[in-house]
Amino acid sequence: MYPSRAQRPRFRDTEQRLALARAFRTGASEYHDARPSYPPEVTGLLSGAGTVVDIGAGTGKLTAALARRHAVLALDPSAEMIRLAARYAPAWQATAEHTGLADASVDAAACAQTWHWVNVPLACAELDRIVRPGGVVLLAWNTIDVSDPWVLRLTRIMHAGDVLRPGFLPEIAAPWALTREVRTAWTDALTPPEIIALARTRSYWLRSPQRVRRRVEENLEWYLYEHSGYRPDSVVALPYRCDAFVLSRTRTAMRTGLP
Repeated sequence: MYPSRAQRPRFRDTEQRLALARAFRTGASEYHDARPSYPPEVTGLLSGAGTVVDIGAGTGKLTAALARRHAVLALDPSAEMIRLAARYAPAWQATAEHTGLADASVDAAACAQTWHWVNVPLACAELDRIVRPGGVVLLAWNTIDVSDPWVLRLTRIMHAGDVLRPGFLPEIAAPWALTREVRTAWTDALTPPEIIALARTRSYWLRSPQRVRRRVEENLEWYLYEHSGYRPDSVVALPYRCDAFVLSRTRTAMRTGLP
């Protein structure tokens, strides 16, 4: 059993990518309770931006953090999830490829735990349309750190298929270029029931029939309680990486961009 060497999640085709993404249309409350937020180093990458749109905001994990410093807008394809994000900012149902925003209407855009679900060329073109000249795009991923063999086995049982190799770079398209990256490590403290709840927010679990879901839960219960000796009230230190990237327009694109 080895850690993933993937540069990005692998999808058989566009239809499979869209089908997996549609799994997140349900389970918004469970997602919000189980998924972590983002380190301050990530939100700090947008320091100085006025209006920020959080694209693929989900339930508002990043939206809430950004709203402390910026005027924030939020959008997501899931109507159920975006209703929760609306607690933190004006929010509506839309996609990265078709945001519904006016031309040059925001200073920055953020995509957290989202970019691997989008059509990259179309999304980059839409970002070029809505982000003002001189503005930036933030891409960020929280990824369970599987350098410890125990954690690696846990993620395999969870079917946490979005584990990306350390040092991965996101796919981007013109006119955007990667201009800064921040990679940080942090730890989340979870009880075994909370880890099982986290597994229920993964696309594999969401799209699986009940018998498969139960098998995943039974395997996790065995691994956490019988194999590892944890109790339901034990605190498990779950290590994370956060990989964040700032995209800026190339010089050529800036000269020919929106006025």
